[in-house]
Amino acid sequence: MSSTLYRVAAAVVRHRARTITLWLLAILVIAGAGNLVSAGTDDEFTIPGSPSQTALDTLSRVFPQVSGASAQLVLTLPDGRGVRDQPVHDAVTDAIDRAKGVEHVIAVISPYDEKIKGAISADGRAAIITVQLDVSVTEIEEETRVRLTAVADGLRQRAGPGAAVLAGGDAFADRVPKLSPTEGLGLLVALMVLLITFGSMIAAGIPLLTAVLGVGLSASLLYGITVVAGVPSTAVMLAVMLGLAVGIDYALFILSRHRDQLRDGLDVNESIARAGATAGSAVVFAGLTVIIALVGLAVAGIPFLTTMGLAAALAVVIAVAIAVTLIPALLAVAGERMRPRPRRRRFTLPEINVFHHWVRLATRRPVITIIVIVLGLGMATLPAGELRLALPDNGSEEHGSAARTTYDTVSEHFGPGHNGPLLVTANIISSRDPVGDMDRLGAEIEALPGVALVALSTPDPKGQVGIIKVIPDSAPDSAATTDLVHRLRALEPALHEKFGVHTAVTGITAVGIDVSARLGAALLPFGLLVAGLSLVLLTMVFRSIAVPVKATAGYLLSVGAAFGATALVFQRGWLAETLHVSHTGSVISFLPIILMGVLFGLAMDYELFLVSRIREEYVHTGDARHAVGAGFRASAPVVVAAAIIMLGVFAAFVPDGSATIKPISFSLAVGVFVDAFLVRMTLVPAVLQLLGDRAWWLPRRLDRALPSLDVEGEGLTRELALADWPEPGATDVVAVAGYTTDILRIGPGEIVEVLGDPGTTRAFLYAIGGRATGLPGEAKTLGLVLPQRASTVRQKAVLVRCPVLAEPGRATVAAARLAPPLLLVEGLDHVPGSEPREAVWRALRDAARQGTTVIVTARDSFGAPRAIDLNPTEVYA
Repeated sequence: MSSTLYRVAAAVVRHRARTITLWLLAILVIAGAGNLVSAGTDDEFTIPGSPSQTALDTLSRVFPQVSGASAQLVLTLPDGRGVRDQPVHDAVTDAIDRAKGVEHVIAVISPYDEKIKGAISADGRAAIITVQLDVSVTEIEEETRVRLTAVADGLRQRAGPGAAVLAGGDAFADRVPKLSPTEGLGLLVALMVLLITFGSMIAAGIPLLTAVLGVGLSASLLYGITVVAGVPSTAVMLAVMLGLAVGIDYALFILSRHRDQLRDGLDVNESIARAGATAGSAVVFAGLTVIIALVGLAVAGIPFLTTMGLAAALAVVIAVAIAVTLIPALLAVAGERMRPRPRRRRFTLPEINVFHHWVRLATRRPVITIIVIVLGLGMATLPAGELRLALPDNGSEEHGSAARTTYDTVSEHFGPGHNGPLLVTANIISSRDPVGDMDRLGAEIEALPGVALVALSTPDPKGQVGIIKVIPDSAPDSAATTDLVHRLRALEPALHEKFGVHTAVTGITAVGIDVSARLGAALLPFGLLVAGLSLVLLTMVFRSIAVPVKATAGYLLSVGAAFGATALVFQRGWLAETLHVSHTGSVISFLPIILMGVLFGLAMDYELFLVSRIREEYVHTGDARHAVGAGFRASAPVVVAAAIIMLGVFAAFVPDGSATIKPISFSLAVGVFVDAFLVRMTLVPAVLQLLGDRAWWLPRRLDRALPSLDVEGEGLTRELALADWPEPGATDVVAVAGYTTDILRIGPGEIVEVLGDPGTTRAFLYAIGGRATGLPGEAKTLGLVLPQRASTVRQKAVLVRCPVLAEPGRATVAAARLAPPLLLVEGLDHVPGSEPREAVWRALRDAARQGTTVIVTARDSFGAPRAIDLNPTEVYA
């Protein structure tokens, strides 16, 4: 990976102007096209195939009068007056007639209708006019709301002194999250941190510029996608929030490495290429972990959640692409201005290295540090058990909004259940007495615990489906309402046996309960996916068993602490007023799975950037405990800066964030703080200090089985070190040390026999052909360093394995006619007969004349121009 990114960064530096121009054109074109063709976001939370959604879909076909969104006109009167007074009755009747003329209104239910129960409060001072629409919540036009509000205003004026009329309900809900000036505070925090970190306005400006460009491109693409697919506004906000955070952080990592190298005197262009290879490799890996976790949200099987994950993953993909292409181009334009200037000091003070004291305190008594952190975060996790999940309703809207005021008024005068009625549908197509059966079903349901009343029980005009409007005695997001839904569904067999009808429970409240249940059930498989993924990926990166286990355990502690803090604020109400939390008692259903996915990627970022430097020190010095302190001091400043930026971006969405985004951004901010400062920068050094050399142990067989990702750039470092080996300008096709006394060098067009034991010669052939990673020393094939460039060598070198072929002679001749740059023939003595062997040698000589280097292995010599004997004891198996 590092070698590829080195070449990419070097190419970008050479073509810096073209790269910047292409990015700017892409952003301008996509931004313009995306906003031009946008069809608007789709904010319906549904689960196709769930019982509630299936019933709702059926209602939309056979009983559309109750399947769409609804609005409420709530009339309240002062003491001494009642809604049954004749002047008020006339005003309400007139308002109903006016409401029927509003576009998309399919029915208006009068509170005086004898079929309707509970539409007039017990004290007679309040009434609810229900306005049923033929469109869903997301399809309601603003003109419809304006006209219904005008109807409410007219009713208020006609109802007499002291009357109040509120227009609310689902039709007036505004759950679409929007950006506000408060989010700009996150960028301000990022700018301050970058200025402190780099001490340069140019260096601080590049991460902000590229992050904003990446977020703009991501949002434009998502708005463009709305033409062919539904994209919820929450997905766009999540993409903006995450894209901004990772975009700044990824740029920070690359810039930090570049400036460190410039400080050491490296040439600007070479430094950019190396930073793109080393820090860029870490960025690609970190981005990959975030992307995989976000795409893994699809395990829940909920379309809108899958869309959210894919939208956020798109933002991360763009952030990674910008980091490894556009940022190197901008650094090349900045040139020497990025080189840190030596600081001038008039007098010298003893330097106080905060990170030195930090790691020293964390590792002085590692057992105590581990116990304190684990117990502390474990206790912080305990409140997470109280967390209730629900979809946002009007009760979670901001105080003062029309929807929230109406919600509170209805709760006060009618009870909380009127804000979340349930619809029980009954298949009555075979009933001989639809009206009577619906009345009897309604009476049966009304007797259930948790039912305040049955407001309506009626068949549709065609007598196919009946509906029962059930008013719970609890709020829509309460556990009691969830229990009532389960109770109603459990009653279905008894109702079928008694009345011969099939029933189903639906309505917006029931759909929300089904969504929450599905998401809750998906947490365990998603958690196992994320935990297993972290173990595998980190094992490949760090070649260790203990480090991945420790990293995964730390991630789970961070997630638990974030859940616990979220429960304290949004469940118990701690600091709710300070954080402008308008609703407590539940959080949005998909918060846990979003938090787990996003925090997984961020936690792996911090783990990678911190532990990779520790491992680098350990590889160089062999002293595990010294490596903890040295590696920590080298990487901690960048990790702290990245965490503060991420914390600032997420925290900026909390004060004025919507009910959907606020708990997500709060939990992510807490999770980032806990993971970066308590887990990665305190617990991790303590664990590594305690384990010492054992932290880097990996079974040999597992080490060989796992692919090497070279995220830390060790392979690139080796390639650069061997750039002029065995001598500057060498044209050897094969140069390898360790197989013979001297460096074995084979030039273009040579034919070489390698003689000896088949096991020994096979190991040699596979090693120089890029088929094996075990090498006793330095090696180059076709000018490419092995084993780092083994995959490229495999593509260019042709291998013929005579011992396993039915016609080895014919296969070797065919391979020679291709005239590859390197032809490797294993076990030439397996070609039977003198004539076939002569034909093979003629083909090999013809290939050599065309520039092909031929290396064959055999037990005995065939008289090639050059023969090499290998000592089996010197071959690394």
